[in-house]
Parts: sequence; C-alpha cells; structure tokens
Amino acid sequence: MQPDSGNNHNSIRRGWRERWRALLHRLRPFLPGTAVLRGASISMALMMWLFAVIMAYPAFVRFAWWSLPAYALGLALATALASAVGVLLLRWLARWPRLFVWGIATAVLLLLATFANGGQRALPLLMPLLLLLTGLVGAGVTVWWRQRQGETAVHPRLSALGLLLGVGGLLALGGWLLWPGAPLVMPPNAAMLAWEEKGKATSTLPDPAQTGPFTVQTLTYGSGTDRHRPEFGADVDVVTTSVNGDVFLSGWTKLRTAYWGFGETELPRNGRVWYPLGDGPFPLVLVVHGNHSMDEFSDPGYAYLGELLASRGFIVVSVDENFLNGSAVADWLGQEKLSEENDARGWLLLEHLRLWRAWQETAVSPFYHKIDMTRIALIGHSRGGEAVAVAAAFNRLPRYPDYATMRFNYDFDIRAVIAIAPVDGQYKPADVPLPLQDVHYLVLQGSHDMDVTTFMGQQQYDRVHFSGGDWFKAAVYVYGANHGQFNTVWGDTDRWTPGILLYNRGQLLPETEQQRAAQVFVTAFLEATLHETAVYRDFFRDYRPGAAWLPDTIYLTRYEDAHMQFVLTFEEDIDVTTTTLPGGRLGGRYLSVWREEDVEQKGTDLATHAVTLGWRERADGETAVYTITLPPTLTLHAEQALVFSLADAGPIAAADTPRPPIDLHIELEDGQGETAVLPLSHVAYLQPQLDAQLMKLAFLSRGATAEVVWQSFVLPLVDFTAVNPDAGCHPPGGGAFLV
Repeated sequence: MQPDSGNNHNSIRRGWRERWRALLHRLRPFLPGTAVLRGASISMALMMWLFAVIMAYPAFVRFAWWSLPAYALGLALATALASAVGVLLLRWLARWPRLFVWGIATAVLLLLATFANGGQRALPLLMPLLLLLTGLVGAGVTVWWRQRQGETAVHPRLSALGLLLGVGGLLALGGWLLWPGAPLVMPPNAAMLAWEEKGKATSTLPDPAQTGPFTVQTLTYGSGTDRHRPEFGADVDVVTTSVNGDVFLSGWTKLRTAYWGFGETELPRNGRVWYPLGDGPFPLVLVVHGNHSMDEFSDPGYAYLGELLASRGFIVVSVDENFLNGSAVADWLGQEKLSEENDARGWLLLEHLRLWRAWQETAVSPFYHKIDMTRIALIGHSRGGEAVAVAAAFNRLPRYPDYATMRFNYDFDIRAVIAIAPVDGQYKPADVPLPLQDVHYLVLQGSHDMDVTTFMGQQQYDRVHFSGGDWFKAAVYVYGANHGQFNTVWGDTDRWTPGILLYNRGQLLPETEQQRAAQVFVTAFLEATLHETAVYRDFFRDYRPGAAWLPDTIYLTRYEDAHMQFVLTFEEDIDVTTTTLPGGRLGGRYLSVWREEDVEQKGTDLATHAVTLGWRERADGETAVYTITLPPTLTLHAEQALVFSLADAGPIAAADTPRPPIDLHIELEDGQGETAVLPLSHVAYLQPQLDAQLMKLAFLSRGATAEVVWQSFVLPLVDFTAVNPDAGCHPPGGGAFLV
C-alpha cells in the first residue's frame, strides 16, 4: 500500500500553522496592536507636516500674512489626498491597518516635499530614520496613554524603550542638523610657502581696505511708491521714472504684480547711494545683487563695500533688482516662474546709468558736475555677476541681439567689471557665449560656494579679450569662502532651509574675514582701474606682498593683460606638436600622459583647451621633459617675462595625507645652446587641488569636491640671466619645461 502523500503534506502545513500561531501568541504582548500602529502613523504624519511648515516659514513669512497658513493647509490637503490615492494603489498592504499605511504615505510625501531642495541625496538616509523615530515616539505615547486607561497591549518596558529611543534619536538628529559642521583643516599654502622660504618683503602700500579721507553721505532714489520699503517709497530722496522691461521678461505672475504693485512694463529704478562729500568729479560704481528670495531684500547687503569705496572717492550705488528675484509664493511654488532674466538684469543697469548721465548734466541735481562719467565700474554678485558682463556687452551694441527691433543707445564709458561668484551661460545673446572686449575684468570665487558650486567665472574670464591698450584681467579663488557671505543679508545659508542643514558651514571663513577679502580685492582693482593708481595693479600680478591685508587663507590668482603675446593657447588645431604662434614646436620625453583636451570643472567643461601632462619616477633617473621651441621670429628682451597658467590636474589626496606642493623646473635655452634653469618655486609652488567638502557627510556630496583652478606664474627673463649671464644673449632656440 502506498502512503497518502496529500494527507502528509496537509498534516505538515497544519503543524507549521499551529507553531506559527503559538509563536504569535507568545509574542503578542510585545507586538503593536491596531491602536498602537494608529498612534504611530498619526504621529508621523503630524510631525512631518509640522516639520515641513516650520522649514517653509522663511520663504513665506515676508510675502503676506496669509501665505504660510495657505501653504500649510494646502500641503496638508494635497499630501493627504495623494497618500489616499497611494493607499488605493497599494492594495497588497491591505492586511495592515489602513490608517497606518495612510500615515506612512503622508509622512513620506511631506518629507520628500521638505527636502526637495538641496537634500535629495540625504533622502534615502533621512526618510527611514525620521519615520522610524517619529513612529517610535507615536507608538510609545499611544501605549503610555492606553496603559493609563488600564490596557496593556505591549510590554511596559518595551514601550518605554521605544519611546526613549524615539525621543533620544530625534534630539540627536536635531542636534546634528543644527551643528554647523567640522572646521576647515587648512592644507599647505603653496604660494606663501615659497614666499616665506625666500624671505620676501611685504608691501609698503596702504591697505586698500582702510577707510579713505572723504566723509561719506547717503541718499536713496526710486519710484516713491514702493509698498515695502519707505526708503524707496514715502521717504525717498530723489524720485525716478520707471522703465518697460516687457521684451526681456517672461513668467511674470499676477501674484508678483500683487506683491510689488507693478508689472514688467513699469520696472522701478531704485538705488542706495554712498557718495563722498566734495567737489569731485568722482568715478561711478554700480553694484547689483543676484537671485535670492525677492521679499528678503538683497540690495542693503553691500553697504560694507559702499561705505568703504565712498570714503576713498567713489560714488557707489547698490541697485535694487529684487523684483526680478525668485519667490516661493509669487512663482506658484515653482510651477510658473520668472526665468532667463539675466539680460533684463544687465539692461536695467544701463537704464540706471541713463539717470546718472542726466543728473551729471542737471543743475538742480545733487550730483551736478560731481560724477566722472568717463570712469564707470559695474560690480555684480551671483546672477548679478553675469548681468554686469551683459551690461558691458549691451553697452556697445546698436540693438538687442534677441529682439533686434529694439534699439540700444548707451555707449557709456564702462572701464571695469567685477564679478563675484558669478553664474555663466544663463543668458547667451543669439545663443552664443557672451564675449567681452577691452574692459578691465576681475572675478572672485569661493571654494566653498554651496550655490555656484564650480568656478563658472573662469569661463567668462577666458572670453574677455583685448585689442590693444592697457587693459588687464584677474581671477581670485578664495579658499573657505562661500556664496552668500559676500552679501550681509544672505550670510552663510547658500541653500534653502532645510537643505542647508546638511551642509558643512563649519568650514567657512568667518563672514567678516570673507568681506574683508572682498574689500581688499575690489578696492585695489578700482584704485588701479578708475583712479589709475598703477601700483595696485602689481597686487593682482602677485598678491603676496599685500598678504598682510588679507585673512589667513589660500588664494589662487591669475593675471593677464593686453601686452602679453601668446605662444600657446592649445586652441589652434589638433596637432599636439604645434604652437599657437606660427613657427614653434612642441615635444616631450618620458611623459606618461601627454594630451590636449577640454578641461573639466565640477559640473561642466571649462570651455577651454589645455595640455595635460603626467609622469612617473624612472628607475634610470631620467627626468620627464616637455619642450616648447619658440618661433624664430619671436624677439625676446631683457624686460620681458615668461608667463605660464598652470593647475594641478588632480586627483586630490586623502585628507590625512595632503599632497605636498608641486615644484617643476623651467630651463631656458637660447640659439647658441646657453641654458639657465629656475625652479617654479622661484616664483611659487603649484598648489595641489583644494578639497571643498561641502556636505557634513561625504557620501552626500555630488560629484567631485575639487577642481582645476589656474594660477599664473611669471618668470622674468632677467632672473634667468642672473643664473647664467650668457643665456638669452642669442636668438631663442627653445625652452625646456622640466617636470
């Protein structure tokens, strides 16, 4: 007789079910019941809703009293409805209490909405952690309450442990989010190391950040009808007319009009002015902010520059363009927003200059014959940093490139442009990267910028060209500087809350030090270009004599002027053996890497070519060499210099073992074989790439934390002849770049 296999299988299944029931019976005192799960779910949903409302408070509170309650109610309704739909879609969770599933879905949606800006990479960590902790708190409170009613659904000690873990975990997480982050560990300063080794002297020039001899006065000009700022409303000193910006703008909402009281066809010309008491005429400097919440006004944030510059004999205007900025409410929570408006920002600066030209020529004006309209500078921050380049380009155009029926008629004497942490490429006239010619140009960038996270300003720097004259341009990279501290209103919060809570603000330079660095570089640049104090130009060739003026950090600097003749730009062709200047040749020996390529930044290409060189130590002791044979038509003079733009190609070293500064050797050989060799450290060591770990947790960082930043190295020919007096006495035969 064969055994009944079906009955045996049924018996086994019944046995397992009985064992499972017995296990559940034993675990029942430790398992949460329906009431406990209900408490946990309600706690999670309410906690995440309250958290989302608190985090949204800064974006709404200044707009209108009703905006935050409306947002809170709308958020609750929207997420509750969305989570209800999700519950219907997740039928397979039907065995769980529906309220529990609804609560979790609502909490997840609220958390997604809260950390949507600046915290995407943290969501996989924060979501389950916050849900678990708030769930433990809600469950613990529910158990405690039911125990007071005489019910004991869960073991008291277990519920107390859950409540303790939930509360303790939330406190610990909150403390970590509020902690600014670990302080910055300063790597070796390659430029200053070489300077100190050679015992070079400091500058005898006066500190450009010192207050000047002039008494400073202030006034405001504007529409006289501003709803939110009396200095541009009832208390304005000079009333101005509006201008029509409709052709430049799209996405202007009715809520934006309701807040400001005007539309895109009636843009006001508002400005804060600091000016020296005296007869003049004084150079004119316009400063413009970038994008920020439009109801947290950005234009007062440059008073530290305005007061200093005015005391030194400049008229300074902080231009109000807050109505072109973003707003969570006015932009319908991002569904419809003002965008691609950087051309409008630049054009509006030129319309402000129209006012100043008229005031210079109007006898009743407080500035009659006090403005030097032949010496104008524009300073822009963030989007304003691109806008000032746009304004300088529009200034010389007969028509608007994107709507040619609109005529331009400006032609102001804009001599200098300063871009602070600028964006680049948000506006391209006729879809072409913005060119700029024959203007002094300075760009400043912080390594720890949490908004413009890559040195975009290098791209515009490379597009500034000179046709002659005495123009120059300079770039400065400030280690430890962020985006917002260049403006006293913006501060150290480069990102929206709560995303900024994930960033390592403990690494930043103190705000006063970052602003002092800006004062030094901006003032020295304007003294050199508008006041034509030529000695300050040397500060941009080499900042180290003036290092005592600056905060103690690392500065990577670059310099170029109209007198330089380029032998190599690596832009001319695909032949790696030819020079840009016809007739020269390139060669190499013992190099492990030799290629010409686009240079990558953190988030994009630098839009410029360079040669990338690499080498290894050789067992035979031979040295890697990159040779540049100069064209025979090139004539060298003793007062000339060799200039190199160099950067470390990376990658960065581990934080606990920083890579030492890099030294190379430059050998100059003339046509008769006479040679002279100088180490690169004769000028400065090459700085290894600077790590900027923006996030508190390294895995939250997006992509690279360091990038290529060029440095200029100037080696005077007289320094080579000091090594060998016969070198350079004959026609050039080549220069050997020893690595």
